[in-house]
Amino acid sequence: MEETAAAAAGDYESTTTIQIPIQISVKFNGRSIPFNLSPDSTVKDLKSLLQPLTNLLPRGQKLIAKGKILDDEMQFRSLLGTHKGVYKIQLIGSQGLHQGSGPIKKEFPDIIRRKSNTITTPENKQVPLVKGQFERWKITRVISLSGSHITVIPEEVWNCGSSVRFLDLNSNSIKDVPEAIGGLTSLQKLFLNSNCIKDESVSWKGLSLLKSLAFLNLNQNFLTSLPSDLGCLTMLKELHVAHNKLTSLPDEVGLLVHLEVLEANDNRLTTITSCIGSCSALVEVEFSQNLLIELPETLSNLTNLKALYLHNNGLKSLPSLLLKSCTQLSTLDLHGTQITMDMLRKFEGWKSFDERRVLKHSKQLAFRVRGATNSYFDEGADKS
Repeated sequence: MEETAAAAAGDYESTTTIQIPIQISVKFNGRSIPFNLSPDSTVKDLKSLLQPLTNLLPRGQKLIAKGKILDDEMQFRSLLGTHKGVYKIQLIGSQGLHQGSGPIKKEFPDIIRRKSNTITTPENKQVPLVKGQFERWKITRVISLSGSHITVIPEEVWNCGSSVRFLDLNSNSIKDVPEAIGGLTSLQKLFLNSNCIKDESVSWKGLSLLKSLAFLNLNQNFLTSLPSDLGCLTMLKELHVAHNKLTSLPDEVGLLVHLEVLEANDNRLTTITSCIGSCSALVEVEFSQNLLIELPETLSNLTNLKALYLHNNGLKSLPSLLLKSCTQLSTLDLHGTQITMDMLRKFEGWKSFDERRVLKHSKQLAFRVRGATNSYFDEGADKS
C-alpha cells in the first residue's frame, strides 16, 4: 500500500519486495470508492484511507463484508482467501463525535496507493517516491503518505505547492514540520497525528500561512503547548490535539470563530481559557482525561454545542448557565468526575436538557436495533 523503509543496523543495502495489489470497492453514501491495496494492508489501514474521503474518523467507521463486521487488525491477505476480482465492502458511519462535519459532497478522488519496492535506508533519509507518484499528487491534489515509515517530509511534497488540498502524514516518525509547509497555500486538511513532533520542531510561522486550512490533526505527538499563531488559522473547523502533553490552550483559540470540533482529551490541561466562549460555532468539545477542576463560565456562550465530554477530570461543578444557555446540548459525559445527577438536577435548564438527552438516547437505540437485522448491531458504537 505504501513505501516502507526498513534499516538493519550497519547495513544500508537495498532489498526489494514486490507485491501485487488487490482491488477493493467501498460503498458509502450511494457511491463506490475504489482502492488498490497491498495484501499486507489491514482493515485499520483502509479506515485511515477512508477518513479524508468520508470525513468519518476510523473509530466511527464500521466496515462490513458478506454480512460480517471486519476486525481492524485483519489483513486482506487472510480476508480475501481465493477471492478474485473486486472485493466489495460496505461502510456504515456512526453518529456523534465520530463524524466531523458530515460526508464530503464532492466527487471522491480516485486515490490509488500501492506497496512498491521496499528499500533499506539509513535513519533520517527520505524514501524514494514510486514512479509517477508525484504526477498523481498533482492531478488528485491529494498526498497520502500515512504509515510510510518516513522521518522527513519529502521535498516533492513542497514542490506540489498550491495544488495540494489534502496532506496525510500520520503514523510516521516525523520530527520536523518546516516553514516550507506555508507554501501549500491551498491546503484544507492536514494530518500529522502519531508522529514525534515536539514544540520546537513545528514551524507555526509556516502553518499560520495556511489560510484555507479547515482540519488540523496533531493527535499523539509530544506537544506541551500551542502558540498564539494558532489564532491565524481562522478558517479552521476541526482541531485535534489529543494525546499530547498540553497544560493549557492559548487565548487565541477564541479567534477560531468557525471551529466546530475541538478534541483535546488525554492531555495535562489544568485550565481552559475563558476565550473559548468566543468559539461560537463549536458543536463538539472533548476535554476528557485531563486535570481540570473547573471550567470557565464563558463555556455557556457556546449556544451551538451539542456534545461535551469531560470524563475523568477533577471537576466539582459546571458553569452555572451551561444547561440553560446551551439549548442544543444533548450529550454530557461526566463519568469519573465529582458531579452527580442530583447536582445536575438543581441546574437551571436541567429539564430541557434531560429531554434532549433522553430523545437522543432513544434515537441511537432505535438505530442500533435496526442495524441488528443486518448483522452489525454494536451496542458500544457511540458515547452517550
